[in-house]
Parts: sequence; C-alpha cells; structure tokens
Amino acid sequence: MTSTVTGLPDRYRPLDQVGPDEPTATGVIRSWRAKDRVLNRDVAIRVHTPGGPAAHAWIARALTAGGLATPALAMVYDAAEGSEDADAPGGAAYVVNEWIDGETLAARLQRGPLPEREARTVIRRLAEGVAEAHRVGLAVGGLTPEHVVLRPNGLVGLRAVPAATGTVQGDISALGSLLEASLGGPQAVEAAGRGSRRGGVPPDLAALVRRARSTEPGQGLSSVAAMVSLLNERPRTGPSAAIADAEGGWRRRRTEDADHSGPAADAVPPSAPTVSVDAPVWVDPDSFPPVPAAPTRAVPTAAEPVAALTDEAAPGEPWTRTSDDLDAVLHGEGWTDGGYRDEEYAETGSTDVADTEEPGARRRVAVVGISVLALAVVIALAWWVGTNLLSVAGSVDEVPGSTPSGTSSNAAGSSSAPAAGAAPAAIVSAGVYDPEGDGQPENDKDVPLSFDNDPSTSWATLEYRGSPRFGNLKDGVGIMYDLGQAQDLSGVTITTSTPGITVEVRTGDQPDGDLDGYPVGAHGTVDGTSDLTFAQPVKARFVLVWVTGLVPSEGGFSGDLSEVVVHGAG
Repeated sequence: MTSTVTGLPDRYRPLDQVGPDEPTATGVIRSWRAKDRVLNRDVAIRVHTPGGPAAHAWIARALTAGGLATPALAMVYDAAEGSEDADAPGGAAYVVNEWIDGETLAARLQRGPLPEREARTVIRRLAEGVAEAHRVGLAVGGLTPEHVVLRPNGLVGLRAVPAATGTVQGDISALGSLLEASLGGPQAVEAAGRGSRRGGVPPDLAALVRRARSTEPGQGLSSVAAMVSLLNERPRTGPSAAIADAEGGWRRRRTEDADHSGPAADAVPPSAPTVSVDAPVWVDPDSFPPVPAAPTRAVPTAAEPVAALTDEAAPGEPWTRTSDDLDAVLHGEGWTDGGYRDEEYAETGSTDVADTEEPGARRRVAVVGISVLALAVVIALAWWVGTNLLSVAGSVDEVPGSTPSGTSSNAAGSSSAPAAGAAPAAIVSAGVYDPEGDGQPENDKDVPLSFDNDPSTSWATLEYRGSPRFGNLKDGVGIMYDLGQAQDLSGVTITTSTPGITVEVRTGDQPDGDLDGYPVGAHGTVDGTSDLTFAQPVKARFVLVWVTGLVPSEGGFSGDLSEVVVHGAG
C-alpha cells in the first residue's frame, strides 16, 4: 500500500504503512516504511498526530535514544516536534529510525516456538540493548513480537525506538513475556514449572520468566542486566552436576542422622561384636579411609625349603642379606635370618621396616636398574651412529660441483611453524566479514593491504570506545580470504602494527555463512608477527581471520592486520 502523509519534510517519502496504529495519551502514532531521498536509503518513520507540545515528551525520549549505538535497537536518525498544524510543511511530529530488514518475531512464532538455544540468544541480545538504554536513563517500551525483528545475519533488532511511553519495570516484564512466547507460551512454561519437560522448556528459563513478570516484593528481577546475566549462565548438567547433587543430599542426610542419633556414628562400644572383614564399613567423609594391615612374609633360609616357611617372622629378627652377588639377588638366594653381613648394619641391630629390605623389592630394583642401563647404552650408541656415520655420509654427498639432495634440504627446513615448512597459498580475493555490524563500512577499501606483501601497509578496524571488545557492540570483525579452490592448509602467519590484538583463524567452504559455521583452527594473541598453526591440516577454500580483541589507540580501541600469509600443508 502506497500513501502520503502531510506535514513531513520533502526529504522523506512514505511508501507502505507497517504495523497497527499506536494510541497514546497524547495522540496516535502511525508507522511507515519510507525512502530518504537525500541518502537514498529506506528508513522507518513514525508520525505523531497531533504535533507540537503534545508530542514534546515523545520527541525528548527519541533524542535520548539518538545517543545509543547498539545493534539490538533501531538507530534514531532524525526527530522533530513539529506544530499543531499538521497540514503545514514540517508541521508533523515525527521520528526517523533505521529500517531493519528481517522477519518479525510474531511471524516466526506462527511456525512454532523457538529452540531453547535460539530463544536464549534472541532474548539475551535484545535485553543487552535494553540494558544499554536503561544505563542512559531511557525506558524503551514497545517490546512486542510485532516490533522485534530477526535479522538475516542472526542478530535481533527492535524497530520502534522509543515507544511513546515506557518504564524500566515494564521493559523487564515485556522481556519476560517475549521469552515466554518464544518458548511456546504460558502452558509450556507452567508445565516446566511443575517439573515436566514435555514442552521442552528448561526449568531455569521457566523460573526466569516467572521472576521477570513477578510483582511480588523481593521475587522479581532488579534490572535487565540481571536478566542478561542469567541468560548467559547455562544450567549445570551431566555427571558432575549429578555427583554434586548426590553429594549434597548425602551430606544433608548425614547431618540429620547426627542431629537425631545422639553419639557419633563411628563410636564403637567396648562390647561390640566382632565385625566380619567383608562387612561394609562406614567411613567419615572428612577422614581418610582405613588402611588395611600389610601381610607378613616369611624369611627364606638356606636350611629350610620354601614350603616349610611360617606365616610370621620371629620377632626381633631383621630381614638380612648375606650375598651381594647379582645372580643371587635376582634368584632370591643368599637370604638368611642371621643378620646383615655388612658390619655397619649388623651393629645397629635395627628391626624397623625403613632399615630393612625385602628380597622381592631388591630384585625389582636390580631389574629396573639393568633396564635403565641397557636403554642408556642404546641411546648412546644411536647418538654415536647419528653423529659420526651420518656426518660422514653427508660429507660424501656434498661433492664440489654436485647438486644438494632434496632430502637434506627438506630436513634442514622442517619446523613446527607453518611459515618454515609449508608453501604460502595464493589469495585470490578478500573482503570484510562483519555479521554483527550495523551495515556501515569497516575500512573495506583497505582490505587488499592486508595481503600485499608489504608489512608497512595494513587494514585497520574502526575505533571503538568503552571496551577493547568492540565497545561491547559485537563479538568481532574479520577478513574472509578466498583461496580460489579448496586445498589442504596448515596455518596462518599474521603480522600487525598493533601488537596485543587477539584473533581466531577459522576455515570454511562458503563465503557468507554464519560465524558458527566456520570452525576455529587456531587462536591466540598477535605480537608483531605470530604463527598460528592448526593442530592438524584442514582442507578449505575460505580462511577467516576473525579479530576478537582490540588494543588502546588514540581515540579508543582498534587493531590492524598488516600482512596475512596462508600456508598450505605439505
């Protein structure tokens, strides 16, 4: 439907009316998709009837929103209060927003609820933008499925920013309603609250919905930032959580038993009957388990056979050794019960276990010692052969005027770094990869400088303020390198003039997929020139150097890529 609206500047030409009329206490707001004739771009324009003082509060809220820069909220480009004469040129009160392409959440939910992970992501990203608005004192309002748009690049945006009125608590409650709708509606959330998982709603998300919509003192959420934190925190699952829960329940039961059983459970009365060795024994969780007594061994003598040995050695008789001969030690011969042959030990007469030795232990020590000695001889022999024979062979090969062998050249150039052992892969083309951006260029024209074989030139990010994590506006930005065809790759060498930036090297087969579709092959901090080697060769056509952390610059935080070299494998 194409129409016209009187009272707007000639710069904006309304195209189609979008969304229902929004009645307010001061008038009615109508929303349009319009064309900005000056910048030749689509915009969202909302017109308040009447203009003038009736629209003053709304325009003031729009001017506050104009200072925000977050992908979750549509940017405010222009605003005017106008006059009460809506037919006069420039008489209408209007707010011009960024036009967000994509499917509304209301249209998406008509096909069914969102999966748990997608619901978490959508509401968390939207809540992050609302939390930023609350930080500057603006309650957004208008948080309805009709105004929430799922962008094609996986992000989410709110079109009508700001609504005519809004409150902080109203935003928190509206986000809870959006989460509830995304998970399947009130019945699915209520079923999860009763412990049922038939609707597929995790209990933590069901509890978050109840807290966000609660009006009971001390039961609701204190801020949208708290909601963001809870959406980031995944519930504990798996064996470790089960063990922790079981341990907690066991400790609670032990505490209750101790409170009602009187004396300590491990106190054994003097008249207690003898307990079988095979019977279960209770162990205090805060103490070490009992150590079983070591069995005694008989001492073989030269005069009595092994079969005649008793189960216990006579008290006061030490373990003794009468022969130092290696064969006697290995075969268990020469052990007597008459004391150590060595006079130094015979004089002490000690019977302590620490001062005595068993024949089996001595045999094990001797066997290990011989094995270590044999290994040392083999290593020494191998070193001698490698040092002498191979050096002689090398000198024979290097006859004056002859061509060096390929084997020697490869051995000399091998290294764990990809730059030393792999040939560079040719880069056919490259472009900025910015799936979470706002559509503005990120120095796109300088991308060729990142692989022009000249480290003095570079591609740099824009400058971001407030945080080295891209001002908390997005997770990163990078350059997608096209190698022309899929090939085996071993890693990337990156040079930067902003040492300290952090990067991830990702690979894939498509140039325009989602970030999660490019697995991380290597990551790290780039200090000057750094080699990022893959754990194993990867076959891919596209290599994404994804910058995740910036360093301080004159106007905030930024980073650059001076030279990127992709190495083939082999």
